[in-house]
Amino acid sequence: MGKIDARGRSCPQPVMMTKVHVEKGETEIEVFLDNAVSASNVQRYLEKNGYSVRIFDEEGSIIIRASVRSEVSLSTDVPPSPSADSSVSAASDIPRAPQSAPTADFRPAETAAVPARCAVLITRKGIGGDDALLGEVLMKGFLGTISQMSPLPSVIALMNEGVHLAMKHTASLDHLSLLEKKGVRILVCGTCTNHFGITSDIGAGVISNMFEITESLLAAGKTLSL
Repeated sequence: MGKIDARGRSCPQPVMMTKVHVEKGETEIEVFLDNAVSASNVQRYLEKNGYSVRIFDEEGSIIIRASVRSEVSLSTDVPPSPSADSSVSAASDIPRAPQSAPTADFRPAETAAVPARCAVLITRKGIGGDDALLGEVLMKGFLGTISQMSPLPSVIALMNEGVHLAMKHTASLDHLSLLEKKGVRILVCGTCTNHFGITSDIGAGVISNMFEITESLLAAGKTLSL
């Protein structure tokens, strides 16, 4: 079993320490943490990589115990062949209708190209220059517009001042919540929310970490940064 003591470690170190053991192929992993945000990040990473996760709170430490999920085995039973005296005729005795050759102008159906989904990285509360009020109006309009677009972005990552957009009772929260309901991942930088003291006020998305955000941005077809 891989054992990890990530207590006192800042984001994204707990996830990165766990990643080392996952890549080693450990089937059982135990992680000791000291805050709920790190525990949530490690839990999501393990579950994404095929582990079943249990969480315990023991004497002030959060302990995650994970094991690789067992795959459901498929039946390989083959139905028995008909006996020699069976009334069912062998397949070779059944007359077959002649198959017509394909016409010369036959063309296989072409698969329509699926547009690559992009990622959006937002690091500010507003769009544009020095006029903060105008910038916030433009940002709200952008989020409202993008929620009606197709295809939707795969992920919206909020970092630095951008994490304020996910706060409760903000003008942008409804748009982010709608995007989340439509399947867009909203990743909110936990280091940033801790810096601004607003972690408990976040109303949309998940409190994330630098590793998960970076991985999601690199996996996208392209990234739009605001």
